[in-house]
Amino acid sequence: MSEIEIRPFTPDDRDWVVAAHADVYAREAGFDDSFGVLVGEIVDAFIAEHDPAVERGWIAWDGGVRLGSIFCVRVDAQTAKLRLFQLSAQARGRGLGRRLLDVCTEFARVQGYRDMVLSTHRSHEAACALYLRNGWREVDERPVHHYGQPLVELDMMLTL
Repeated sequence: MSEIEIRPFTPDDRDWVVAAHADVYAREAGFDDSFGVLVGEIVDAFIAEHDPAVERGWIAWDGGVRLGSIFCVRVDAQTAKLRLFQLSAQARGRGLGRRLLDVCTEFARVQGYRDMVLSTHRSHEAACALYLRNGWREVDERPVHHYGQPLVELDMMLTL
């Protein structure tokens, strides 16, 4: 196994982030094409508007292959939001999710955020378990119908 690098996101990663999210979530959760459209809008807004001093994205690489992504964006001066966290199937079980989560939360701490928030779906059991093992807590949930699926949307928070 080669050494996996975690590099800063660049606009050259945009199409991969969108395609990887759309593919993983269509295959594993049955999400329709509206999910990929939403991811594209989120990434495009990040590229156009993010403040690199307090917001960042990262891509995990194994040689020339991208394996995963995670982003930290500003909600307000005290709160950061974790976004666009995903791992390709071949990257799972190698501790990479924890590494990406650590990079993102440490960045938020260093930038002076007091809390991090995220929204996910209860059906993403592995991700939810990873968050809970790393100090996140559930703060709200609600039934929704998104991306062609009935889901339970879950809001989580981490005190930094």
